[in-house]
Amino acid sequence: MWQSWKHRQRRRITFAGEEDAGESSSRPSFNLHTLKDIQFLFSEENKNPVLSVFHRVRIATSALRTWRALTSSSSSSSLDEKRIVVYMTSLHVVRKTFEDCKTVISILKGLRVVVDMRDLSMDSRFLNELTGILRKKQPTLPRVFIGGRYMGGAEEIQQLNETGELKKFIQGVPMVDTKSGMCGSCAGVTFVLCDNCNGSRKFFAEKSNCFRSCTLCNENGLLRCPDCYCLY
Repeated sequence: MWQSWKHRQRRRITFAGEEDAGESSSRPSFNLHTLKDIQFLFSEENKNPVLSVFHRVRIATSALRTWRALTSSSSSSSLDEKRIVVYMTSLHVVRKTFEDCKTVISILKGLRVVVDMRDLSMDSRFLNELTGILRKKQPTLPRVFIGGRYMGGAEEIQQLNETGELKKFIQGVPMVDTKSGMCGSCAGVTFVLCDNCNGSRKFFAEKSNCFRSCTLCNENGLLRCPDCYCLY
């Protein structure tokens, strides 16, 4: 028994870089450190897949909403279509300007037509649009366009409404769907908070691990409501 155990062939553990004297050098060897490194790489690669996916979806959604808002606010295309565009302000700083804007909006909404209200106090890009169209640095408000045609301000709209000519100009303009009621996304404000920065104008970039300025929304951290302006 002891003699058979004595002649039993002994085994030797071979590490990477070593060769067994009784075995061929062609036998594959494994490095424990290499296996550990591979496992570490896979764990790092799949560390936060859920966060990155949700972040990309949120960025894509905000980018889509911004693209739709910009296309609807483009002066080169929207003014040529059969629609009503009113450049106005909701600020009460100048009482007469605010009352004129309120009067024009009231007249147009009384005709139950869809009105694209572009509030200059909510987005400064509307001011750039208006100055580019009228070639004036400080145009007075409100300014009304119907089917790409400049109609004038509050006085012109009031006169057209009194004479009945305004109804002729709005023929073919989309009518308001009274059954749908007020917009559930913006409650009639026509603007919503930016999904990317939540209105703060800053968002945390995971890739650079720092805060960056949001380029999807306007200076107030707002986007035009896509549910309202998909009608235009």
